[in-house]
Amino acid sequence: MEELNELLQQRRDKIETFQAAGINPFANDFSVTHTAQQIHAAHGADDKQTLEETDVLYRIGGRIMARRDFGKAAFLQLQDGSGVMQIYVARNQVGEELFDHFKKFDIGDIVGVIGAPFRTKTDELSLRAAEIHLLTKSLLPLPEKWHGLTDVETRYRQRYLDLIANPEVREVFRKRSQIVSLIREYMLDNDYLEVETPMMHQVAGGATAKPFVTHHNTLDMDLFLRIAPELYLKRLVVGGFDRVFEINRNFRNEGISIQHNPEFTMMEFYRAYATYDDLMDFTEELISNVANKVCGSMVIPYGDKDVDLTPPWDRLTLKESIVKYGSVDMTVLDDWEKSFAYAQSLGLELESRIGHGKLLAEIFDEVVEPKLWQPTFITEYPTEISPLSRKNDQNPEVVDRFELFIVGRELANAFSELNNPLDQKERFLHQLEEKAAGDEEAHEMDEDYIRALEYGLPPTAGEGIGIDRLVMLLTNSASIRDVILFPQLRPEIS
Repeated sequence: MEELNELLQQRRDKIETFQAAGINPFANDFSVTHTAQQIHAAHGADDKQTLEETDVLYRIGGRIMARRDFGKAAFLQLQDGSGVMQIYVARNQVGEELFDHFKKFDIGDIVGVIGAPFRTKTDELSLRAAEIHLLTKSLLPLPEKWHGLTDVETRYRQRYLDLIANPEVREVFRKRSQIVSLIREYMLDNDYLEVETPMMHQVAGGATAKPFVTHHNTLDMDLFLRIAPELYLKRLVVGGFDRVFEINRNFRNEGISIQHNPEFTMMEFYRAYATYDDLMDFTEELISNVANKVCGSMVIPYGDKDVDLTPPWDRLTLKESIVKYGSVDMTVLDDWEKSFAYAQSLGLELESRIGHGKLLAEIFDEVVEPKLWQPTFITEYPTEISPLSRKNDQNPEVVDRFELFIVGRELANAFSELNNPLDQKERFLHQLEEKAAGDEEAHEMDEDYIRALEYGLPPTAGEGIGIDRLVMLLTNSASIRDVILFPQLRPEIS
C-alpha cells in the first residue's frame, strides 16, 4: 500500500508539472479519425515499400499499455476500443518539446497520436508519430503487464480494469451484444413486435420467485421489482398484439451462484394461435441460427466437452427423463409413497406434506438436470408447479409445457398459456394457500389479470429464454458473472 501511495503521489506531481508547462492533463481537444482496427484493415496487406510511398496521416487515440524506451525513441503499444496499434515515437520526428513531455507519460495514460503507417524491421505494421499529445493522465498504475488481472473478485468489482487488461473479456461482451442483436433481428423477421412493459409491479407475478420490494412515496404504496413480464405481455395479446417480445431485466431475491444473479436478462415472447410444440421448433431454429452466426458452427465447445446444437433436439417427458437417468421404474414415479421413498434414498430432505408434482420436480432436479448436456426439451410438467400453464387435454395432472436444458442447466421455459379465467383464479387461490403455508415464492393473486382473461385471451403459447445463460453457452463462460458487466457483489471491505 505504501508503494501504491508513492506511485499515486508521483503521478499527481506530474499533473502539476504538465499544468506548469501549459499542458492540460485532462484535455478534450483532439479529434480521432481512425481506430487501430481500421488502420490494420487498410494497410495489413501493404509491404514496406508501399507504405513508404503512402503520405496519409492517421489520428488515433488510446491507452498506453506498454512502452520500450531507447533514449531518443520509444515504441508504444496503444490500445483503443478496437484493438492495439504499435506507435514509434522519435525525438527527431515529434520535436524536442513534445518528446520531453512524452518522456513523462506513464503506462495507463490516454494519448492522441498523429502518424503515418510503416513497417518495422520485424515487419510489424506501426504508426510513426508526427505528434503525440496527453489526453488523460492516469493516476493509478495498471495491473502488472505480464500477469494481467487475474484476481476474480477484483475482475468483477473493477470491471473497467478487467476490460483494459484482458482482451478476451472484451470479446465476450462484444459477442453478448452480437447475440442480443441477432435474437432481436430474428424476432422482428418473424413478425414479432418489440414492446416494453413495467419494471415495477403492484403484484409480483409471472413466475414463482421471491421479489424485491420498494416503496413509492407519493402513492404511499409498496411496489415490486418485476420477477417476470409475463402477465403484462399476455395482457397485450388480449389487446390484439398477436406476437410480442421483450428483452429486459428481471429481479429475483434469491441466492447468488455461478448460474444466478439477482438482476438478470430475459427474453419473453408470446404468440397467439400457437402451442408449446410450435415454440419447441421455433426455439431450435432461433438458438441454432444465432449460434451458427456467432460461433461459425453448430458444434461448439463448452468446458472440456462439445455441445451439438444441430436440430432436432431430444424431447422427453419429465417422468421419462427420471426413468432414463435415475434408473427407476415408472411405477415408482406414479405412486406418491414410492416416489417419496425414492427421493429419501437420494438424500433429499423434503416435507412430508409435499405434493406429488413438487416431489417429482425435486427428484428431477437431483438426478436428471445435471446430466442433460446436449440440448433436451423436457415436457409434461406437473400442474401443481405450473400455475400459469394450460392443462393437458388428455392428462390434467400435467400441463402443456417444456423446459430446455443445455450443459446441465435450464435455458428456456415455455408453455401453452392458461386462458381459462375460472381455472386461473382457482390456481391463484391455491398459490395463496401455499404462500400462507410458508412458500415465499408462491404466486400472488392478480385480479386485473383475471379480468383481462375474462375479456378473452386467444389460444397462445409463450416462452422465456435466459439471455445470460445463452451468452455463457455461446462464449464458453463458466460463470454468469463472466457475462454480466457488473454482477451483484457483497460490499467491498475497506
